[in-house]
Amino acid sequence: MANDASTVFDLVILGGGSGGYAAALRGAQLGLDVALIEKGKVGGTCLHNGCIPTKALLHAGEIADQARESEQFGVKATFEGIDIEAVHKYKDEVISGLYKGLQGLIASRKVTYIEGEGRLSSPTSVDVGGQRVQGRHVLLATGSVPKSLPGLEIDGNRIISSDHALTLDRVPKSAIVLGGGVIGVEFASAWKSFGTDVTIVEGLKHLVPVEDENSSKLLERAFRKRGIKFNLGTFFDKAEYTADGVKVTLADGKTFEAELLLVAIGRGPVSAGLGYEEQGVAMDRGYVLVDEYMQTNVPTISAVGDLVPTLQLAHVGFAEGMLVAERLAGLKTVPIDYDGVPRVTYCHPEVASVGITEAKAKELYGADKVVALKYNLAGNGKSKILKTSGEIKLVQVKDGAVVGVHMVGDRMGEQVGEAQLVYNWEALPAEVAQLVHAHPTQNEALGEAHLALAGKPLHSHD
Repeated sequence: MANDASTVFDLVILGGGSGGYAAALRGAQLGLDVALIEKGKVGGTCLHNGCIPTKALLHAGEIADQARESEQFGVKATFEGIDIEAVHKYKDEVISGLYKGLQGLIASRKVTYIEGEGRLSSPTSVDVGGQRVQGRHVLLATGSVPKSLPGLEIDGNRIISSDHALTLDRVPKSAIVLGGGVIGVEFASAWKSFGTDVTIVEGLKHLVPVEDENSSKLLERAFRKRGIKFNLGTFFDKAEYTADGVKVTLADGKTFEAELLLVAIGRGPVSAGLGYEEQGVAMDRGYVLVDEYMQTNVPTISAVGDLVPTLQLAHVGFAEGMLVAERLAGLKTVPIDYDGVPRVTYCHPEVASVGITEAKAKELYGADKVVALKYNLAGNGKSKILKTSGEIKLVQVKDGAVVGVHMVGDRMGEQVGEAQLVYNWEALPAEVAQLVHAHPTQNEALGEAHLALAGKPLHSHD
């Protein structure tokens, strides 16, 4: 291995996904000499195999639904079907534009970009493509890949992962989705809009089980109305090929058959064989362990993104990467409050939240110290215009701050920005109630909910 000791970077980053490239851009902006190593395309899972392409498919599905339902708005339109090649063309154009923009950003910040598969070779170096890249600090940001279960082989044919689903050359007639979390319900939603007969299998007792139980129940109700089937509370046992598809058997013996099975049980860290353990980096089940400042047990090594056991969200990766860059540049940094990170599931209807659930609040503060209020979107003019239904639920510590905002309804993801300010600034309901929200907007529903919680409801019953 050639050792070019003439260049020692301030920061060497292994992995160019959300966390890695955010650290590179912020570090370079702060005057650090940065090397960014990526074996695939800069942008990582989020841009190429996750957030962006999935949301493009969901938007295409939304257009399909609008075409089918146009007459209820007095518009005569005909839905003639899905041209999957054209859908992929649209999706890929979105990705391509963002990818080119990101490449331009990397170049403009004068980040040294090295394409190739890297491996940690010492606490201060990464080997890639026959060279050793030296740094005063190394940031591990190698991301994640779709997970499976023991004995369940993802073959890319009838048993597929989310990666395969994003490039599927057809709209399946029927599909079983194993996993009712974010990935599972988003694909189920998009496929249903495309015309697929969908069944979700979730071992826990609710869809999107990490959300507030009220949000889960509202989504389940909406999915039933859309004709999306689901089986809750029984775990997967096995999958096997049939003559023209796949059969899934659950632990209770119940079976489901469909054209294909999407395995959407989450994502696991990419860390095997990359030299982490050999350099003494503390690990747990493949994850790299870090402190609140993203520092590993090795002083010269940090880690961010899906590689560490925090929320697997692109914007969390951005925040963690920026935190590391700022810490290395000598700025004062503040640990991330992960409860204060907005979470959005982009199915139809959307599920958005920030803060803690009502159950968690009762656990932390006591049941008698927690107040919860639900505001139905039926009272919101813009939601009526859009013909969407749902609720905004606020969780408050009695006589104190709002500690949870949980929203279900179309476009609720666009309202989570104000919700995160409410939580992160520890706002009292009366303080939010003083703010004047534009009418008619869905954002107004947040204001109305806080008016009600402050004891002065306007467009809602006492």
